[in-house]
Amino acid sequence: MRPANLAAPRLSTTRALVPLAAAAGAYWLPGAAPIAPPIAAAFALRRHADRATGIALTFDDGPHPDGTPAVLAVLREMNVTATFFLVGEQVERSPELAATIIAAGHEIGVHCFRHRCLLRRSPRETRADLTRAATALGAVGARPRLYRPPYGVANLAALSVARRNHWIPLLWSHDGRDWQRRATPTSIADRILRRISPGDVILLHDADHYSAPGSWRATVRALPRVLHELNERGFQVGSHREITARHGSPNDAIRSDDQDSNNVPTTGSRPDGQPRMRRRRDAVSPSTTR
Repeated sequence: MRPANLAAPRLSTTRALVPLAAAAGAYWLPGAAPIAPPIAAAFALRRHADRATGIALTFDDGPHPDGTPAVLAVLREMNVTATFFLVGEQVERSPELAATIIAAGHEIGVHCFRHRCLLRRSPRETRADLTRAATALGAVGARPRLYRPPYGVANLAALSVARRNHWIPLLWSHDGRDWQRRATPTSIADRILRRISPGDVILLHDADHYSAPGSWRATVRALPRVLHELNERGFQVGSHREITARHGSPNDAIRSDDQDSNNVPTTGSRPDGQPRMRRRRDAVSPSTTR
């Protein structure tokens, strides 16, 4: 009697699993974008603002009943706008605070409804979460054009939803790591200001819902130094919408990591018509070396 050929069924099963593994890998591949610039570029997950002469200031994870008002107070004093990527469940808890951010002239972006890593979410769960987030933001009058996934980790379902809603995926180039327990105002400012150049995108947090308790306090103390030093270097600082507004459509206002900008910053203005932090005429153009 000939022995049974047990290898053939195993080989057949292995071959059948290859396409499934490839599909799963493709679904999660965008999640590597924060640490792999080529992957970020391949999936149009941008970290810089194209042709912008200023610096985009962004905050994640709000609104927060204490952190957000403190950040807004600093921005008001410094006459600067920012982009706030809001969490839907926090907007539902503090709708008036979310509306205050909008009324102050700041830009709103979509973050999520529940702050969970998308590597743990199925396509259906991802779509449902972003639909709820959009509904929560719409209820307070926000009309977002930007999207940033939690932790900067996206999947294909999230990017598909973003495309359908005409949201531009935007990550960051300079992370203050202000969410860490060991973060200090000095460490945050030092990380942000190191080798910063035109078109860079700053990531900070105005909330501690998903990070070290009270971490937003160090952010608030670091913010004046960051804004003052950027002003001294001659940069316009503002929301992504503001620093890219003079350069055409939003889709044209995003650049890939292998591009650079050496334009001279110009004076901007707030939505209320007040002058923004200006570039001094005698300021030296900062280096664009990364």
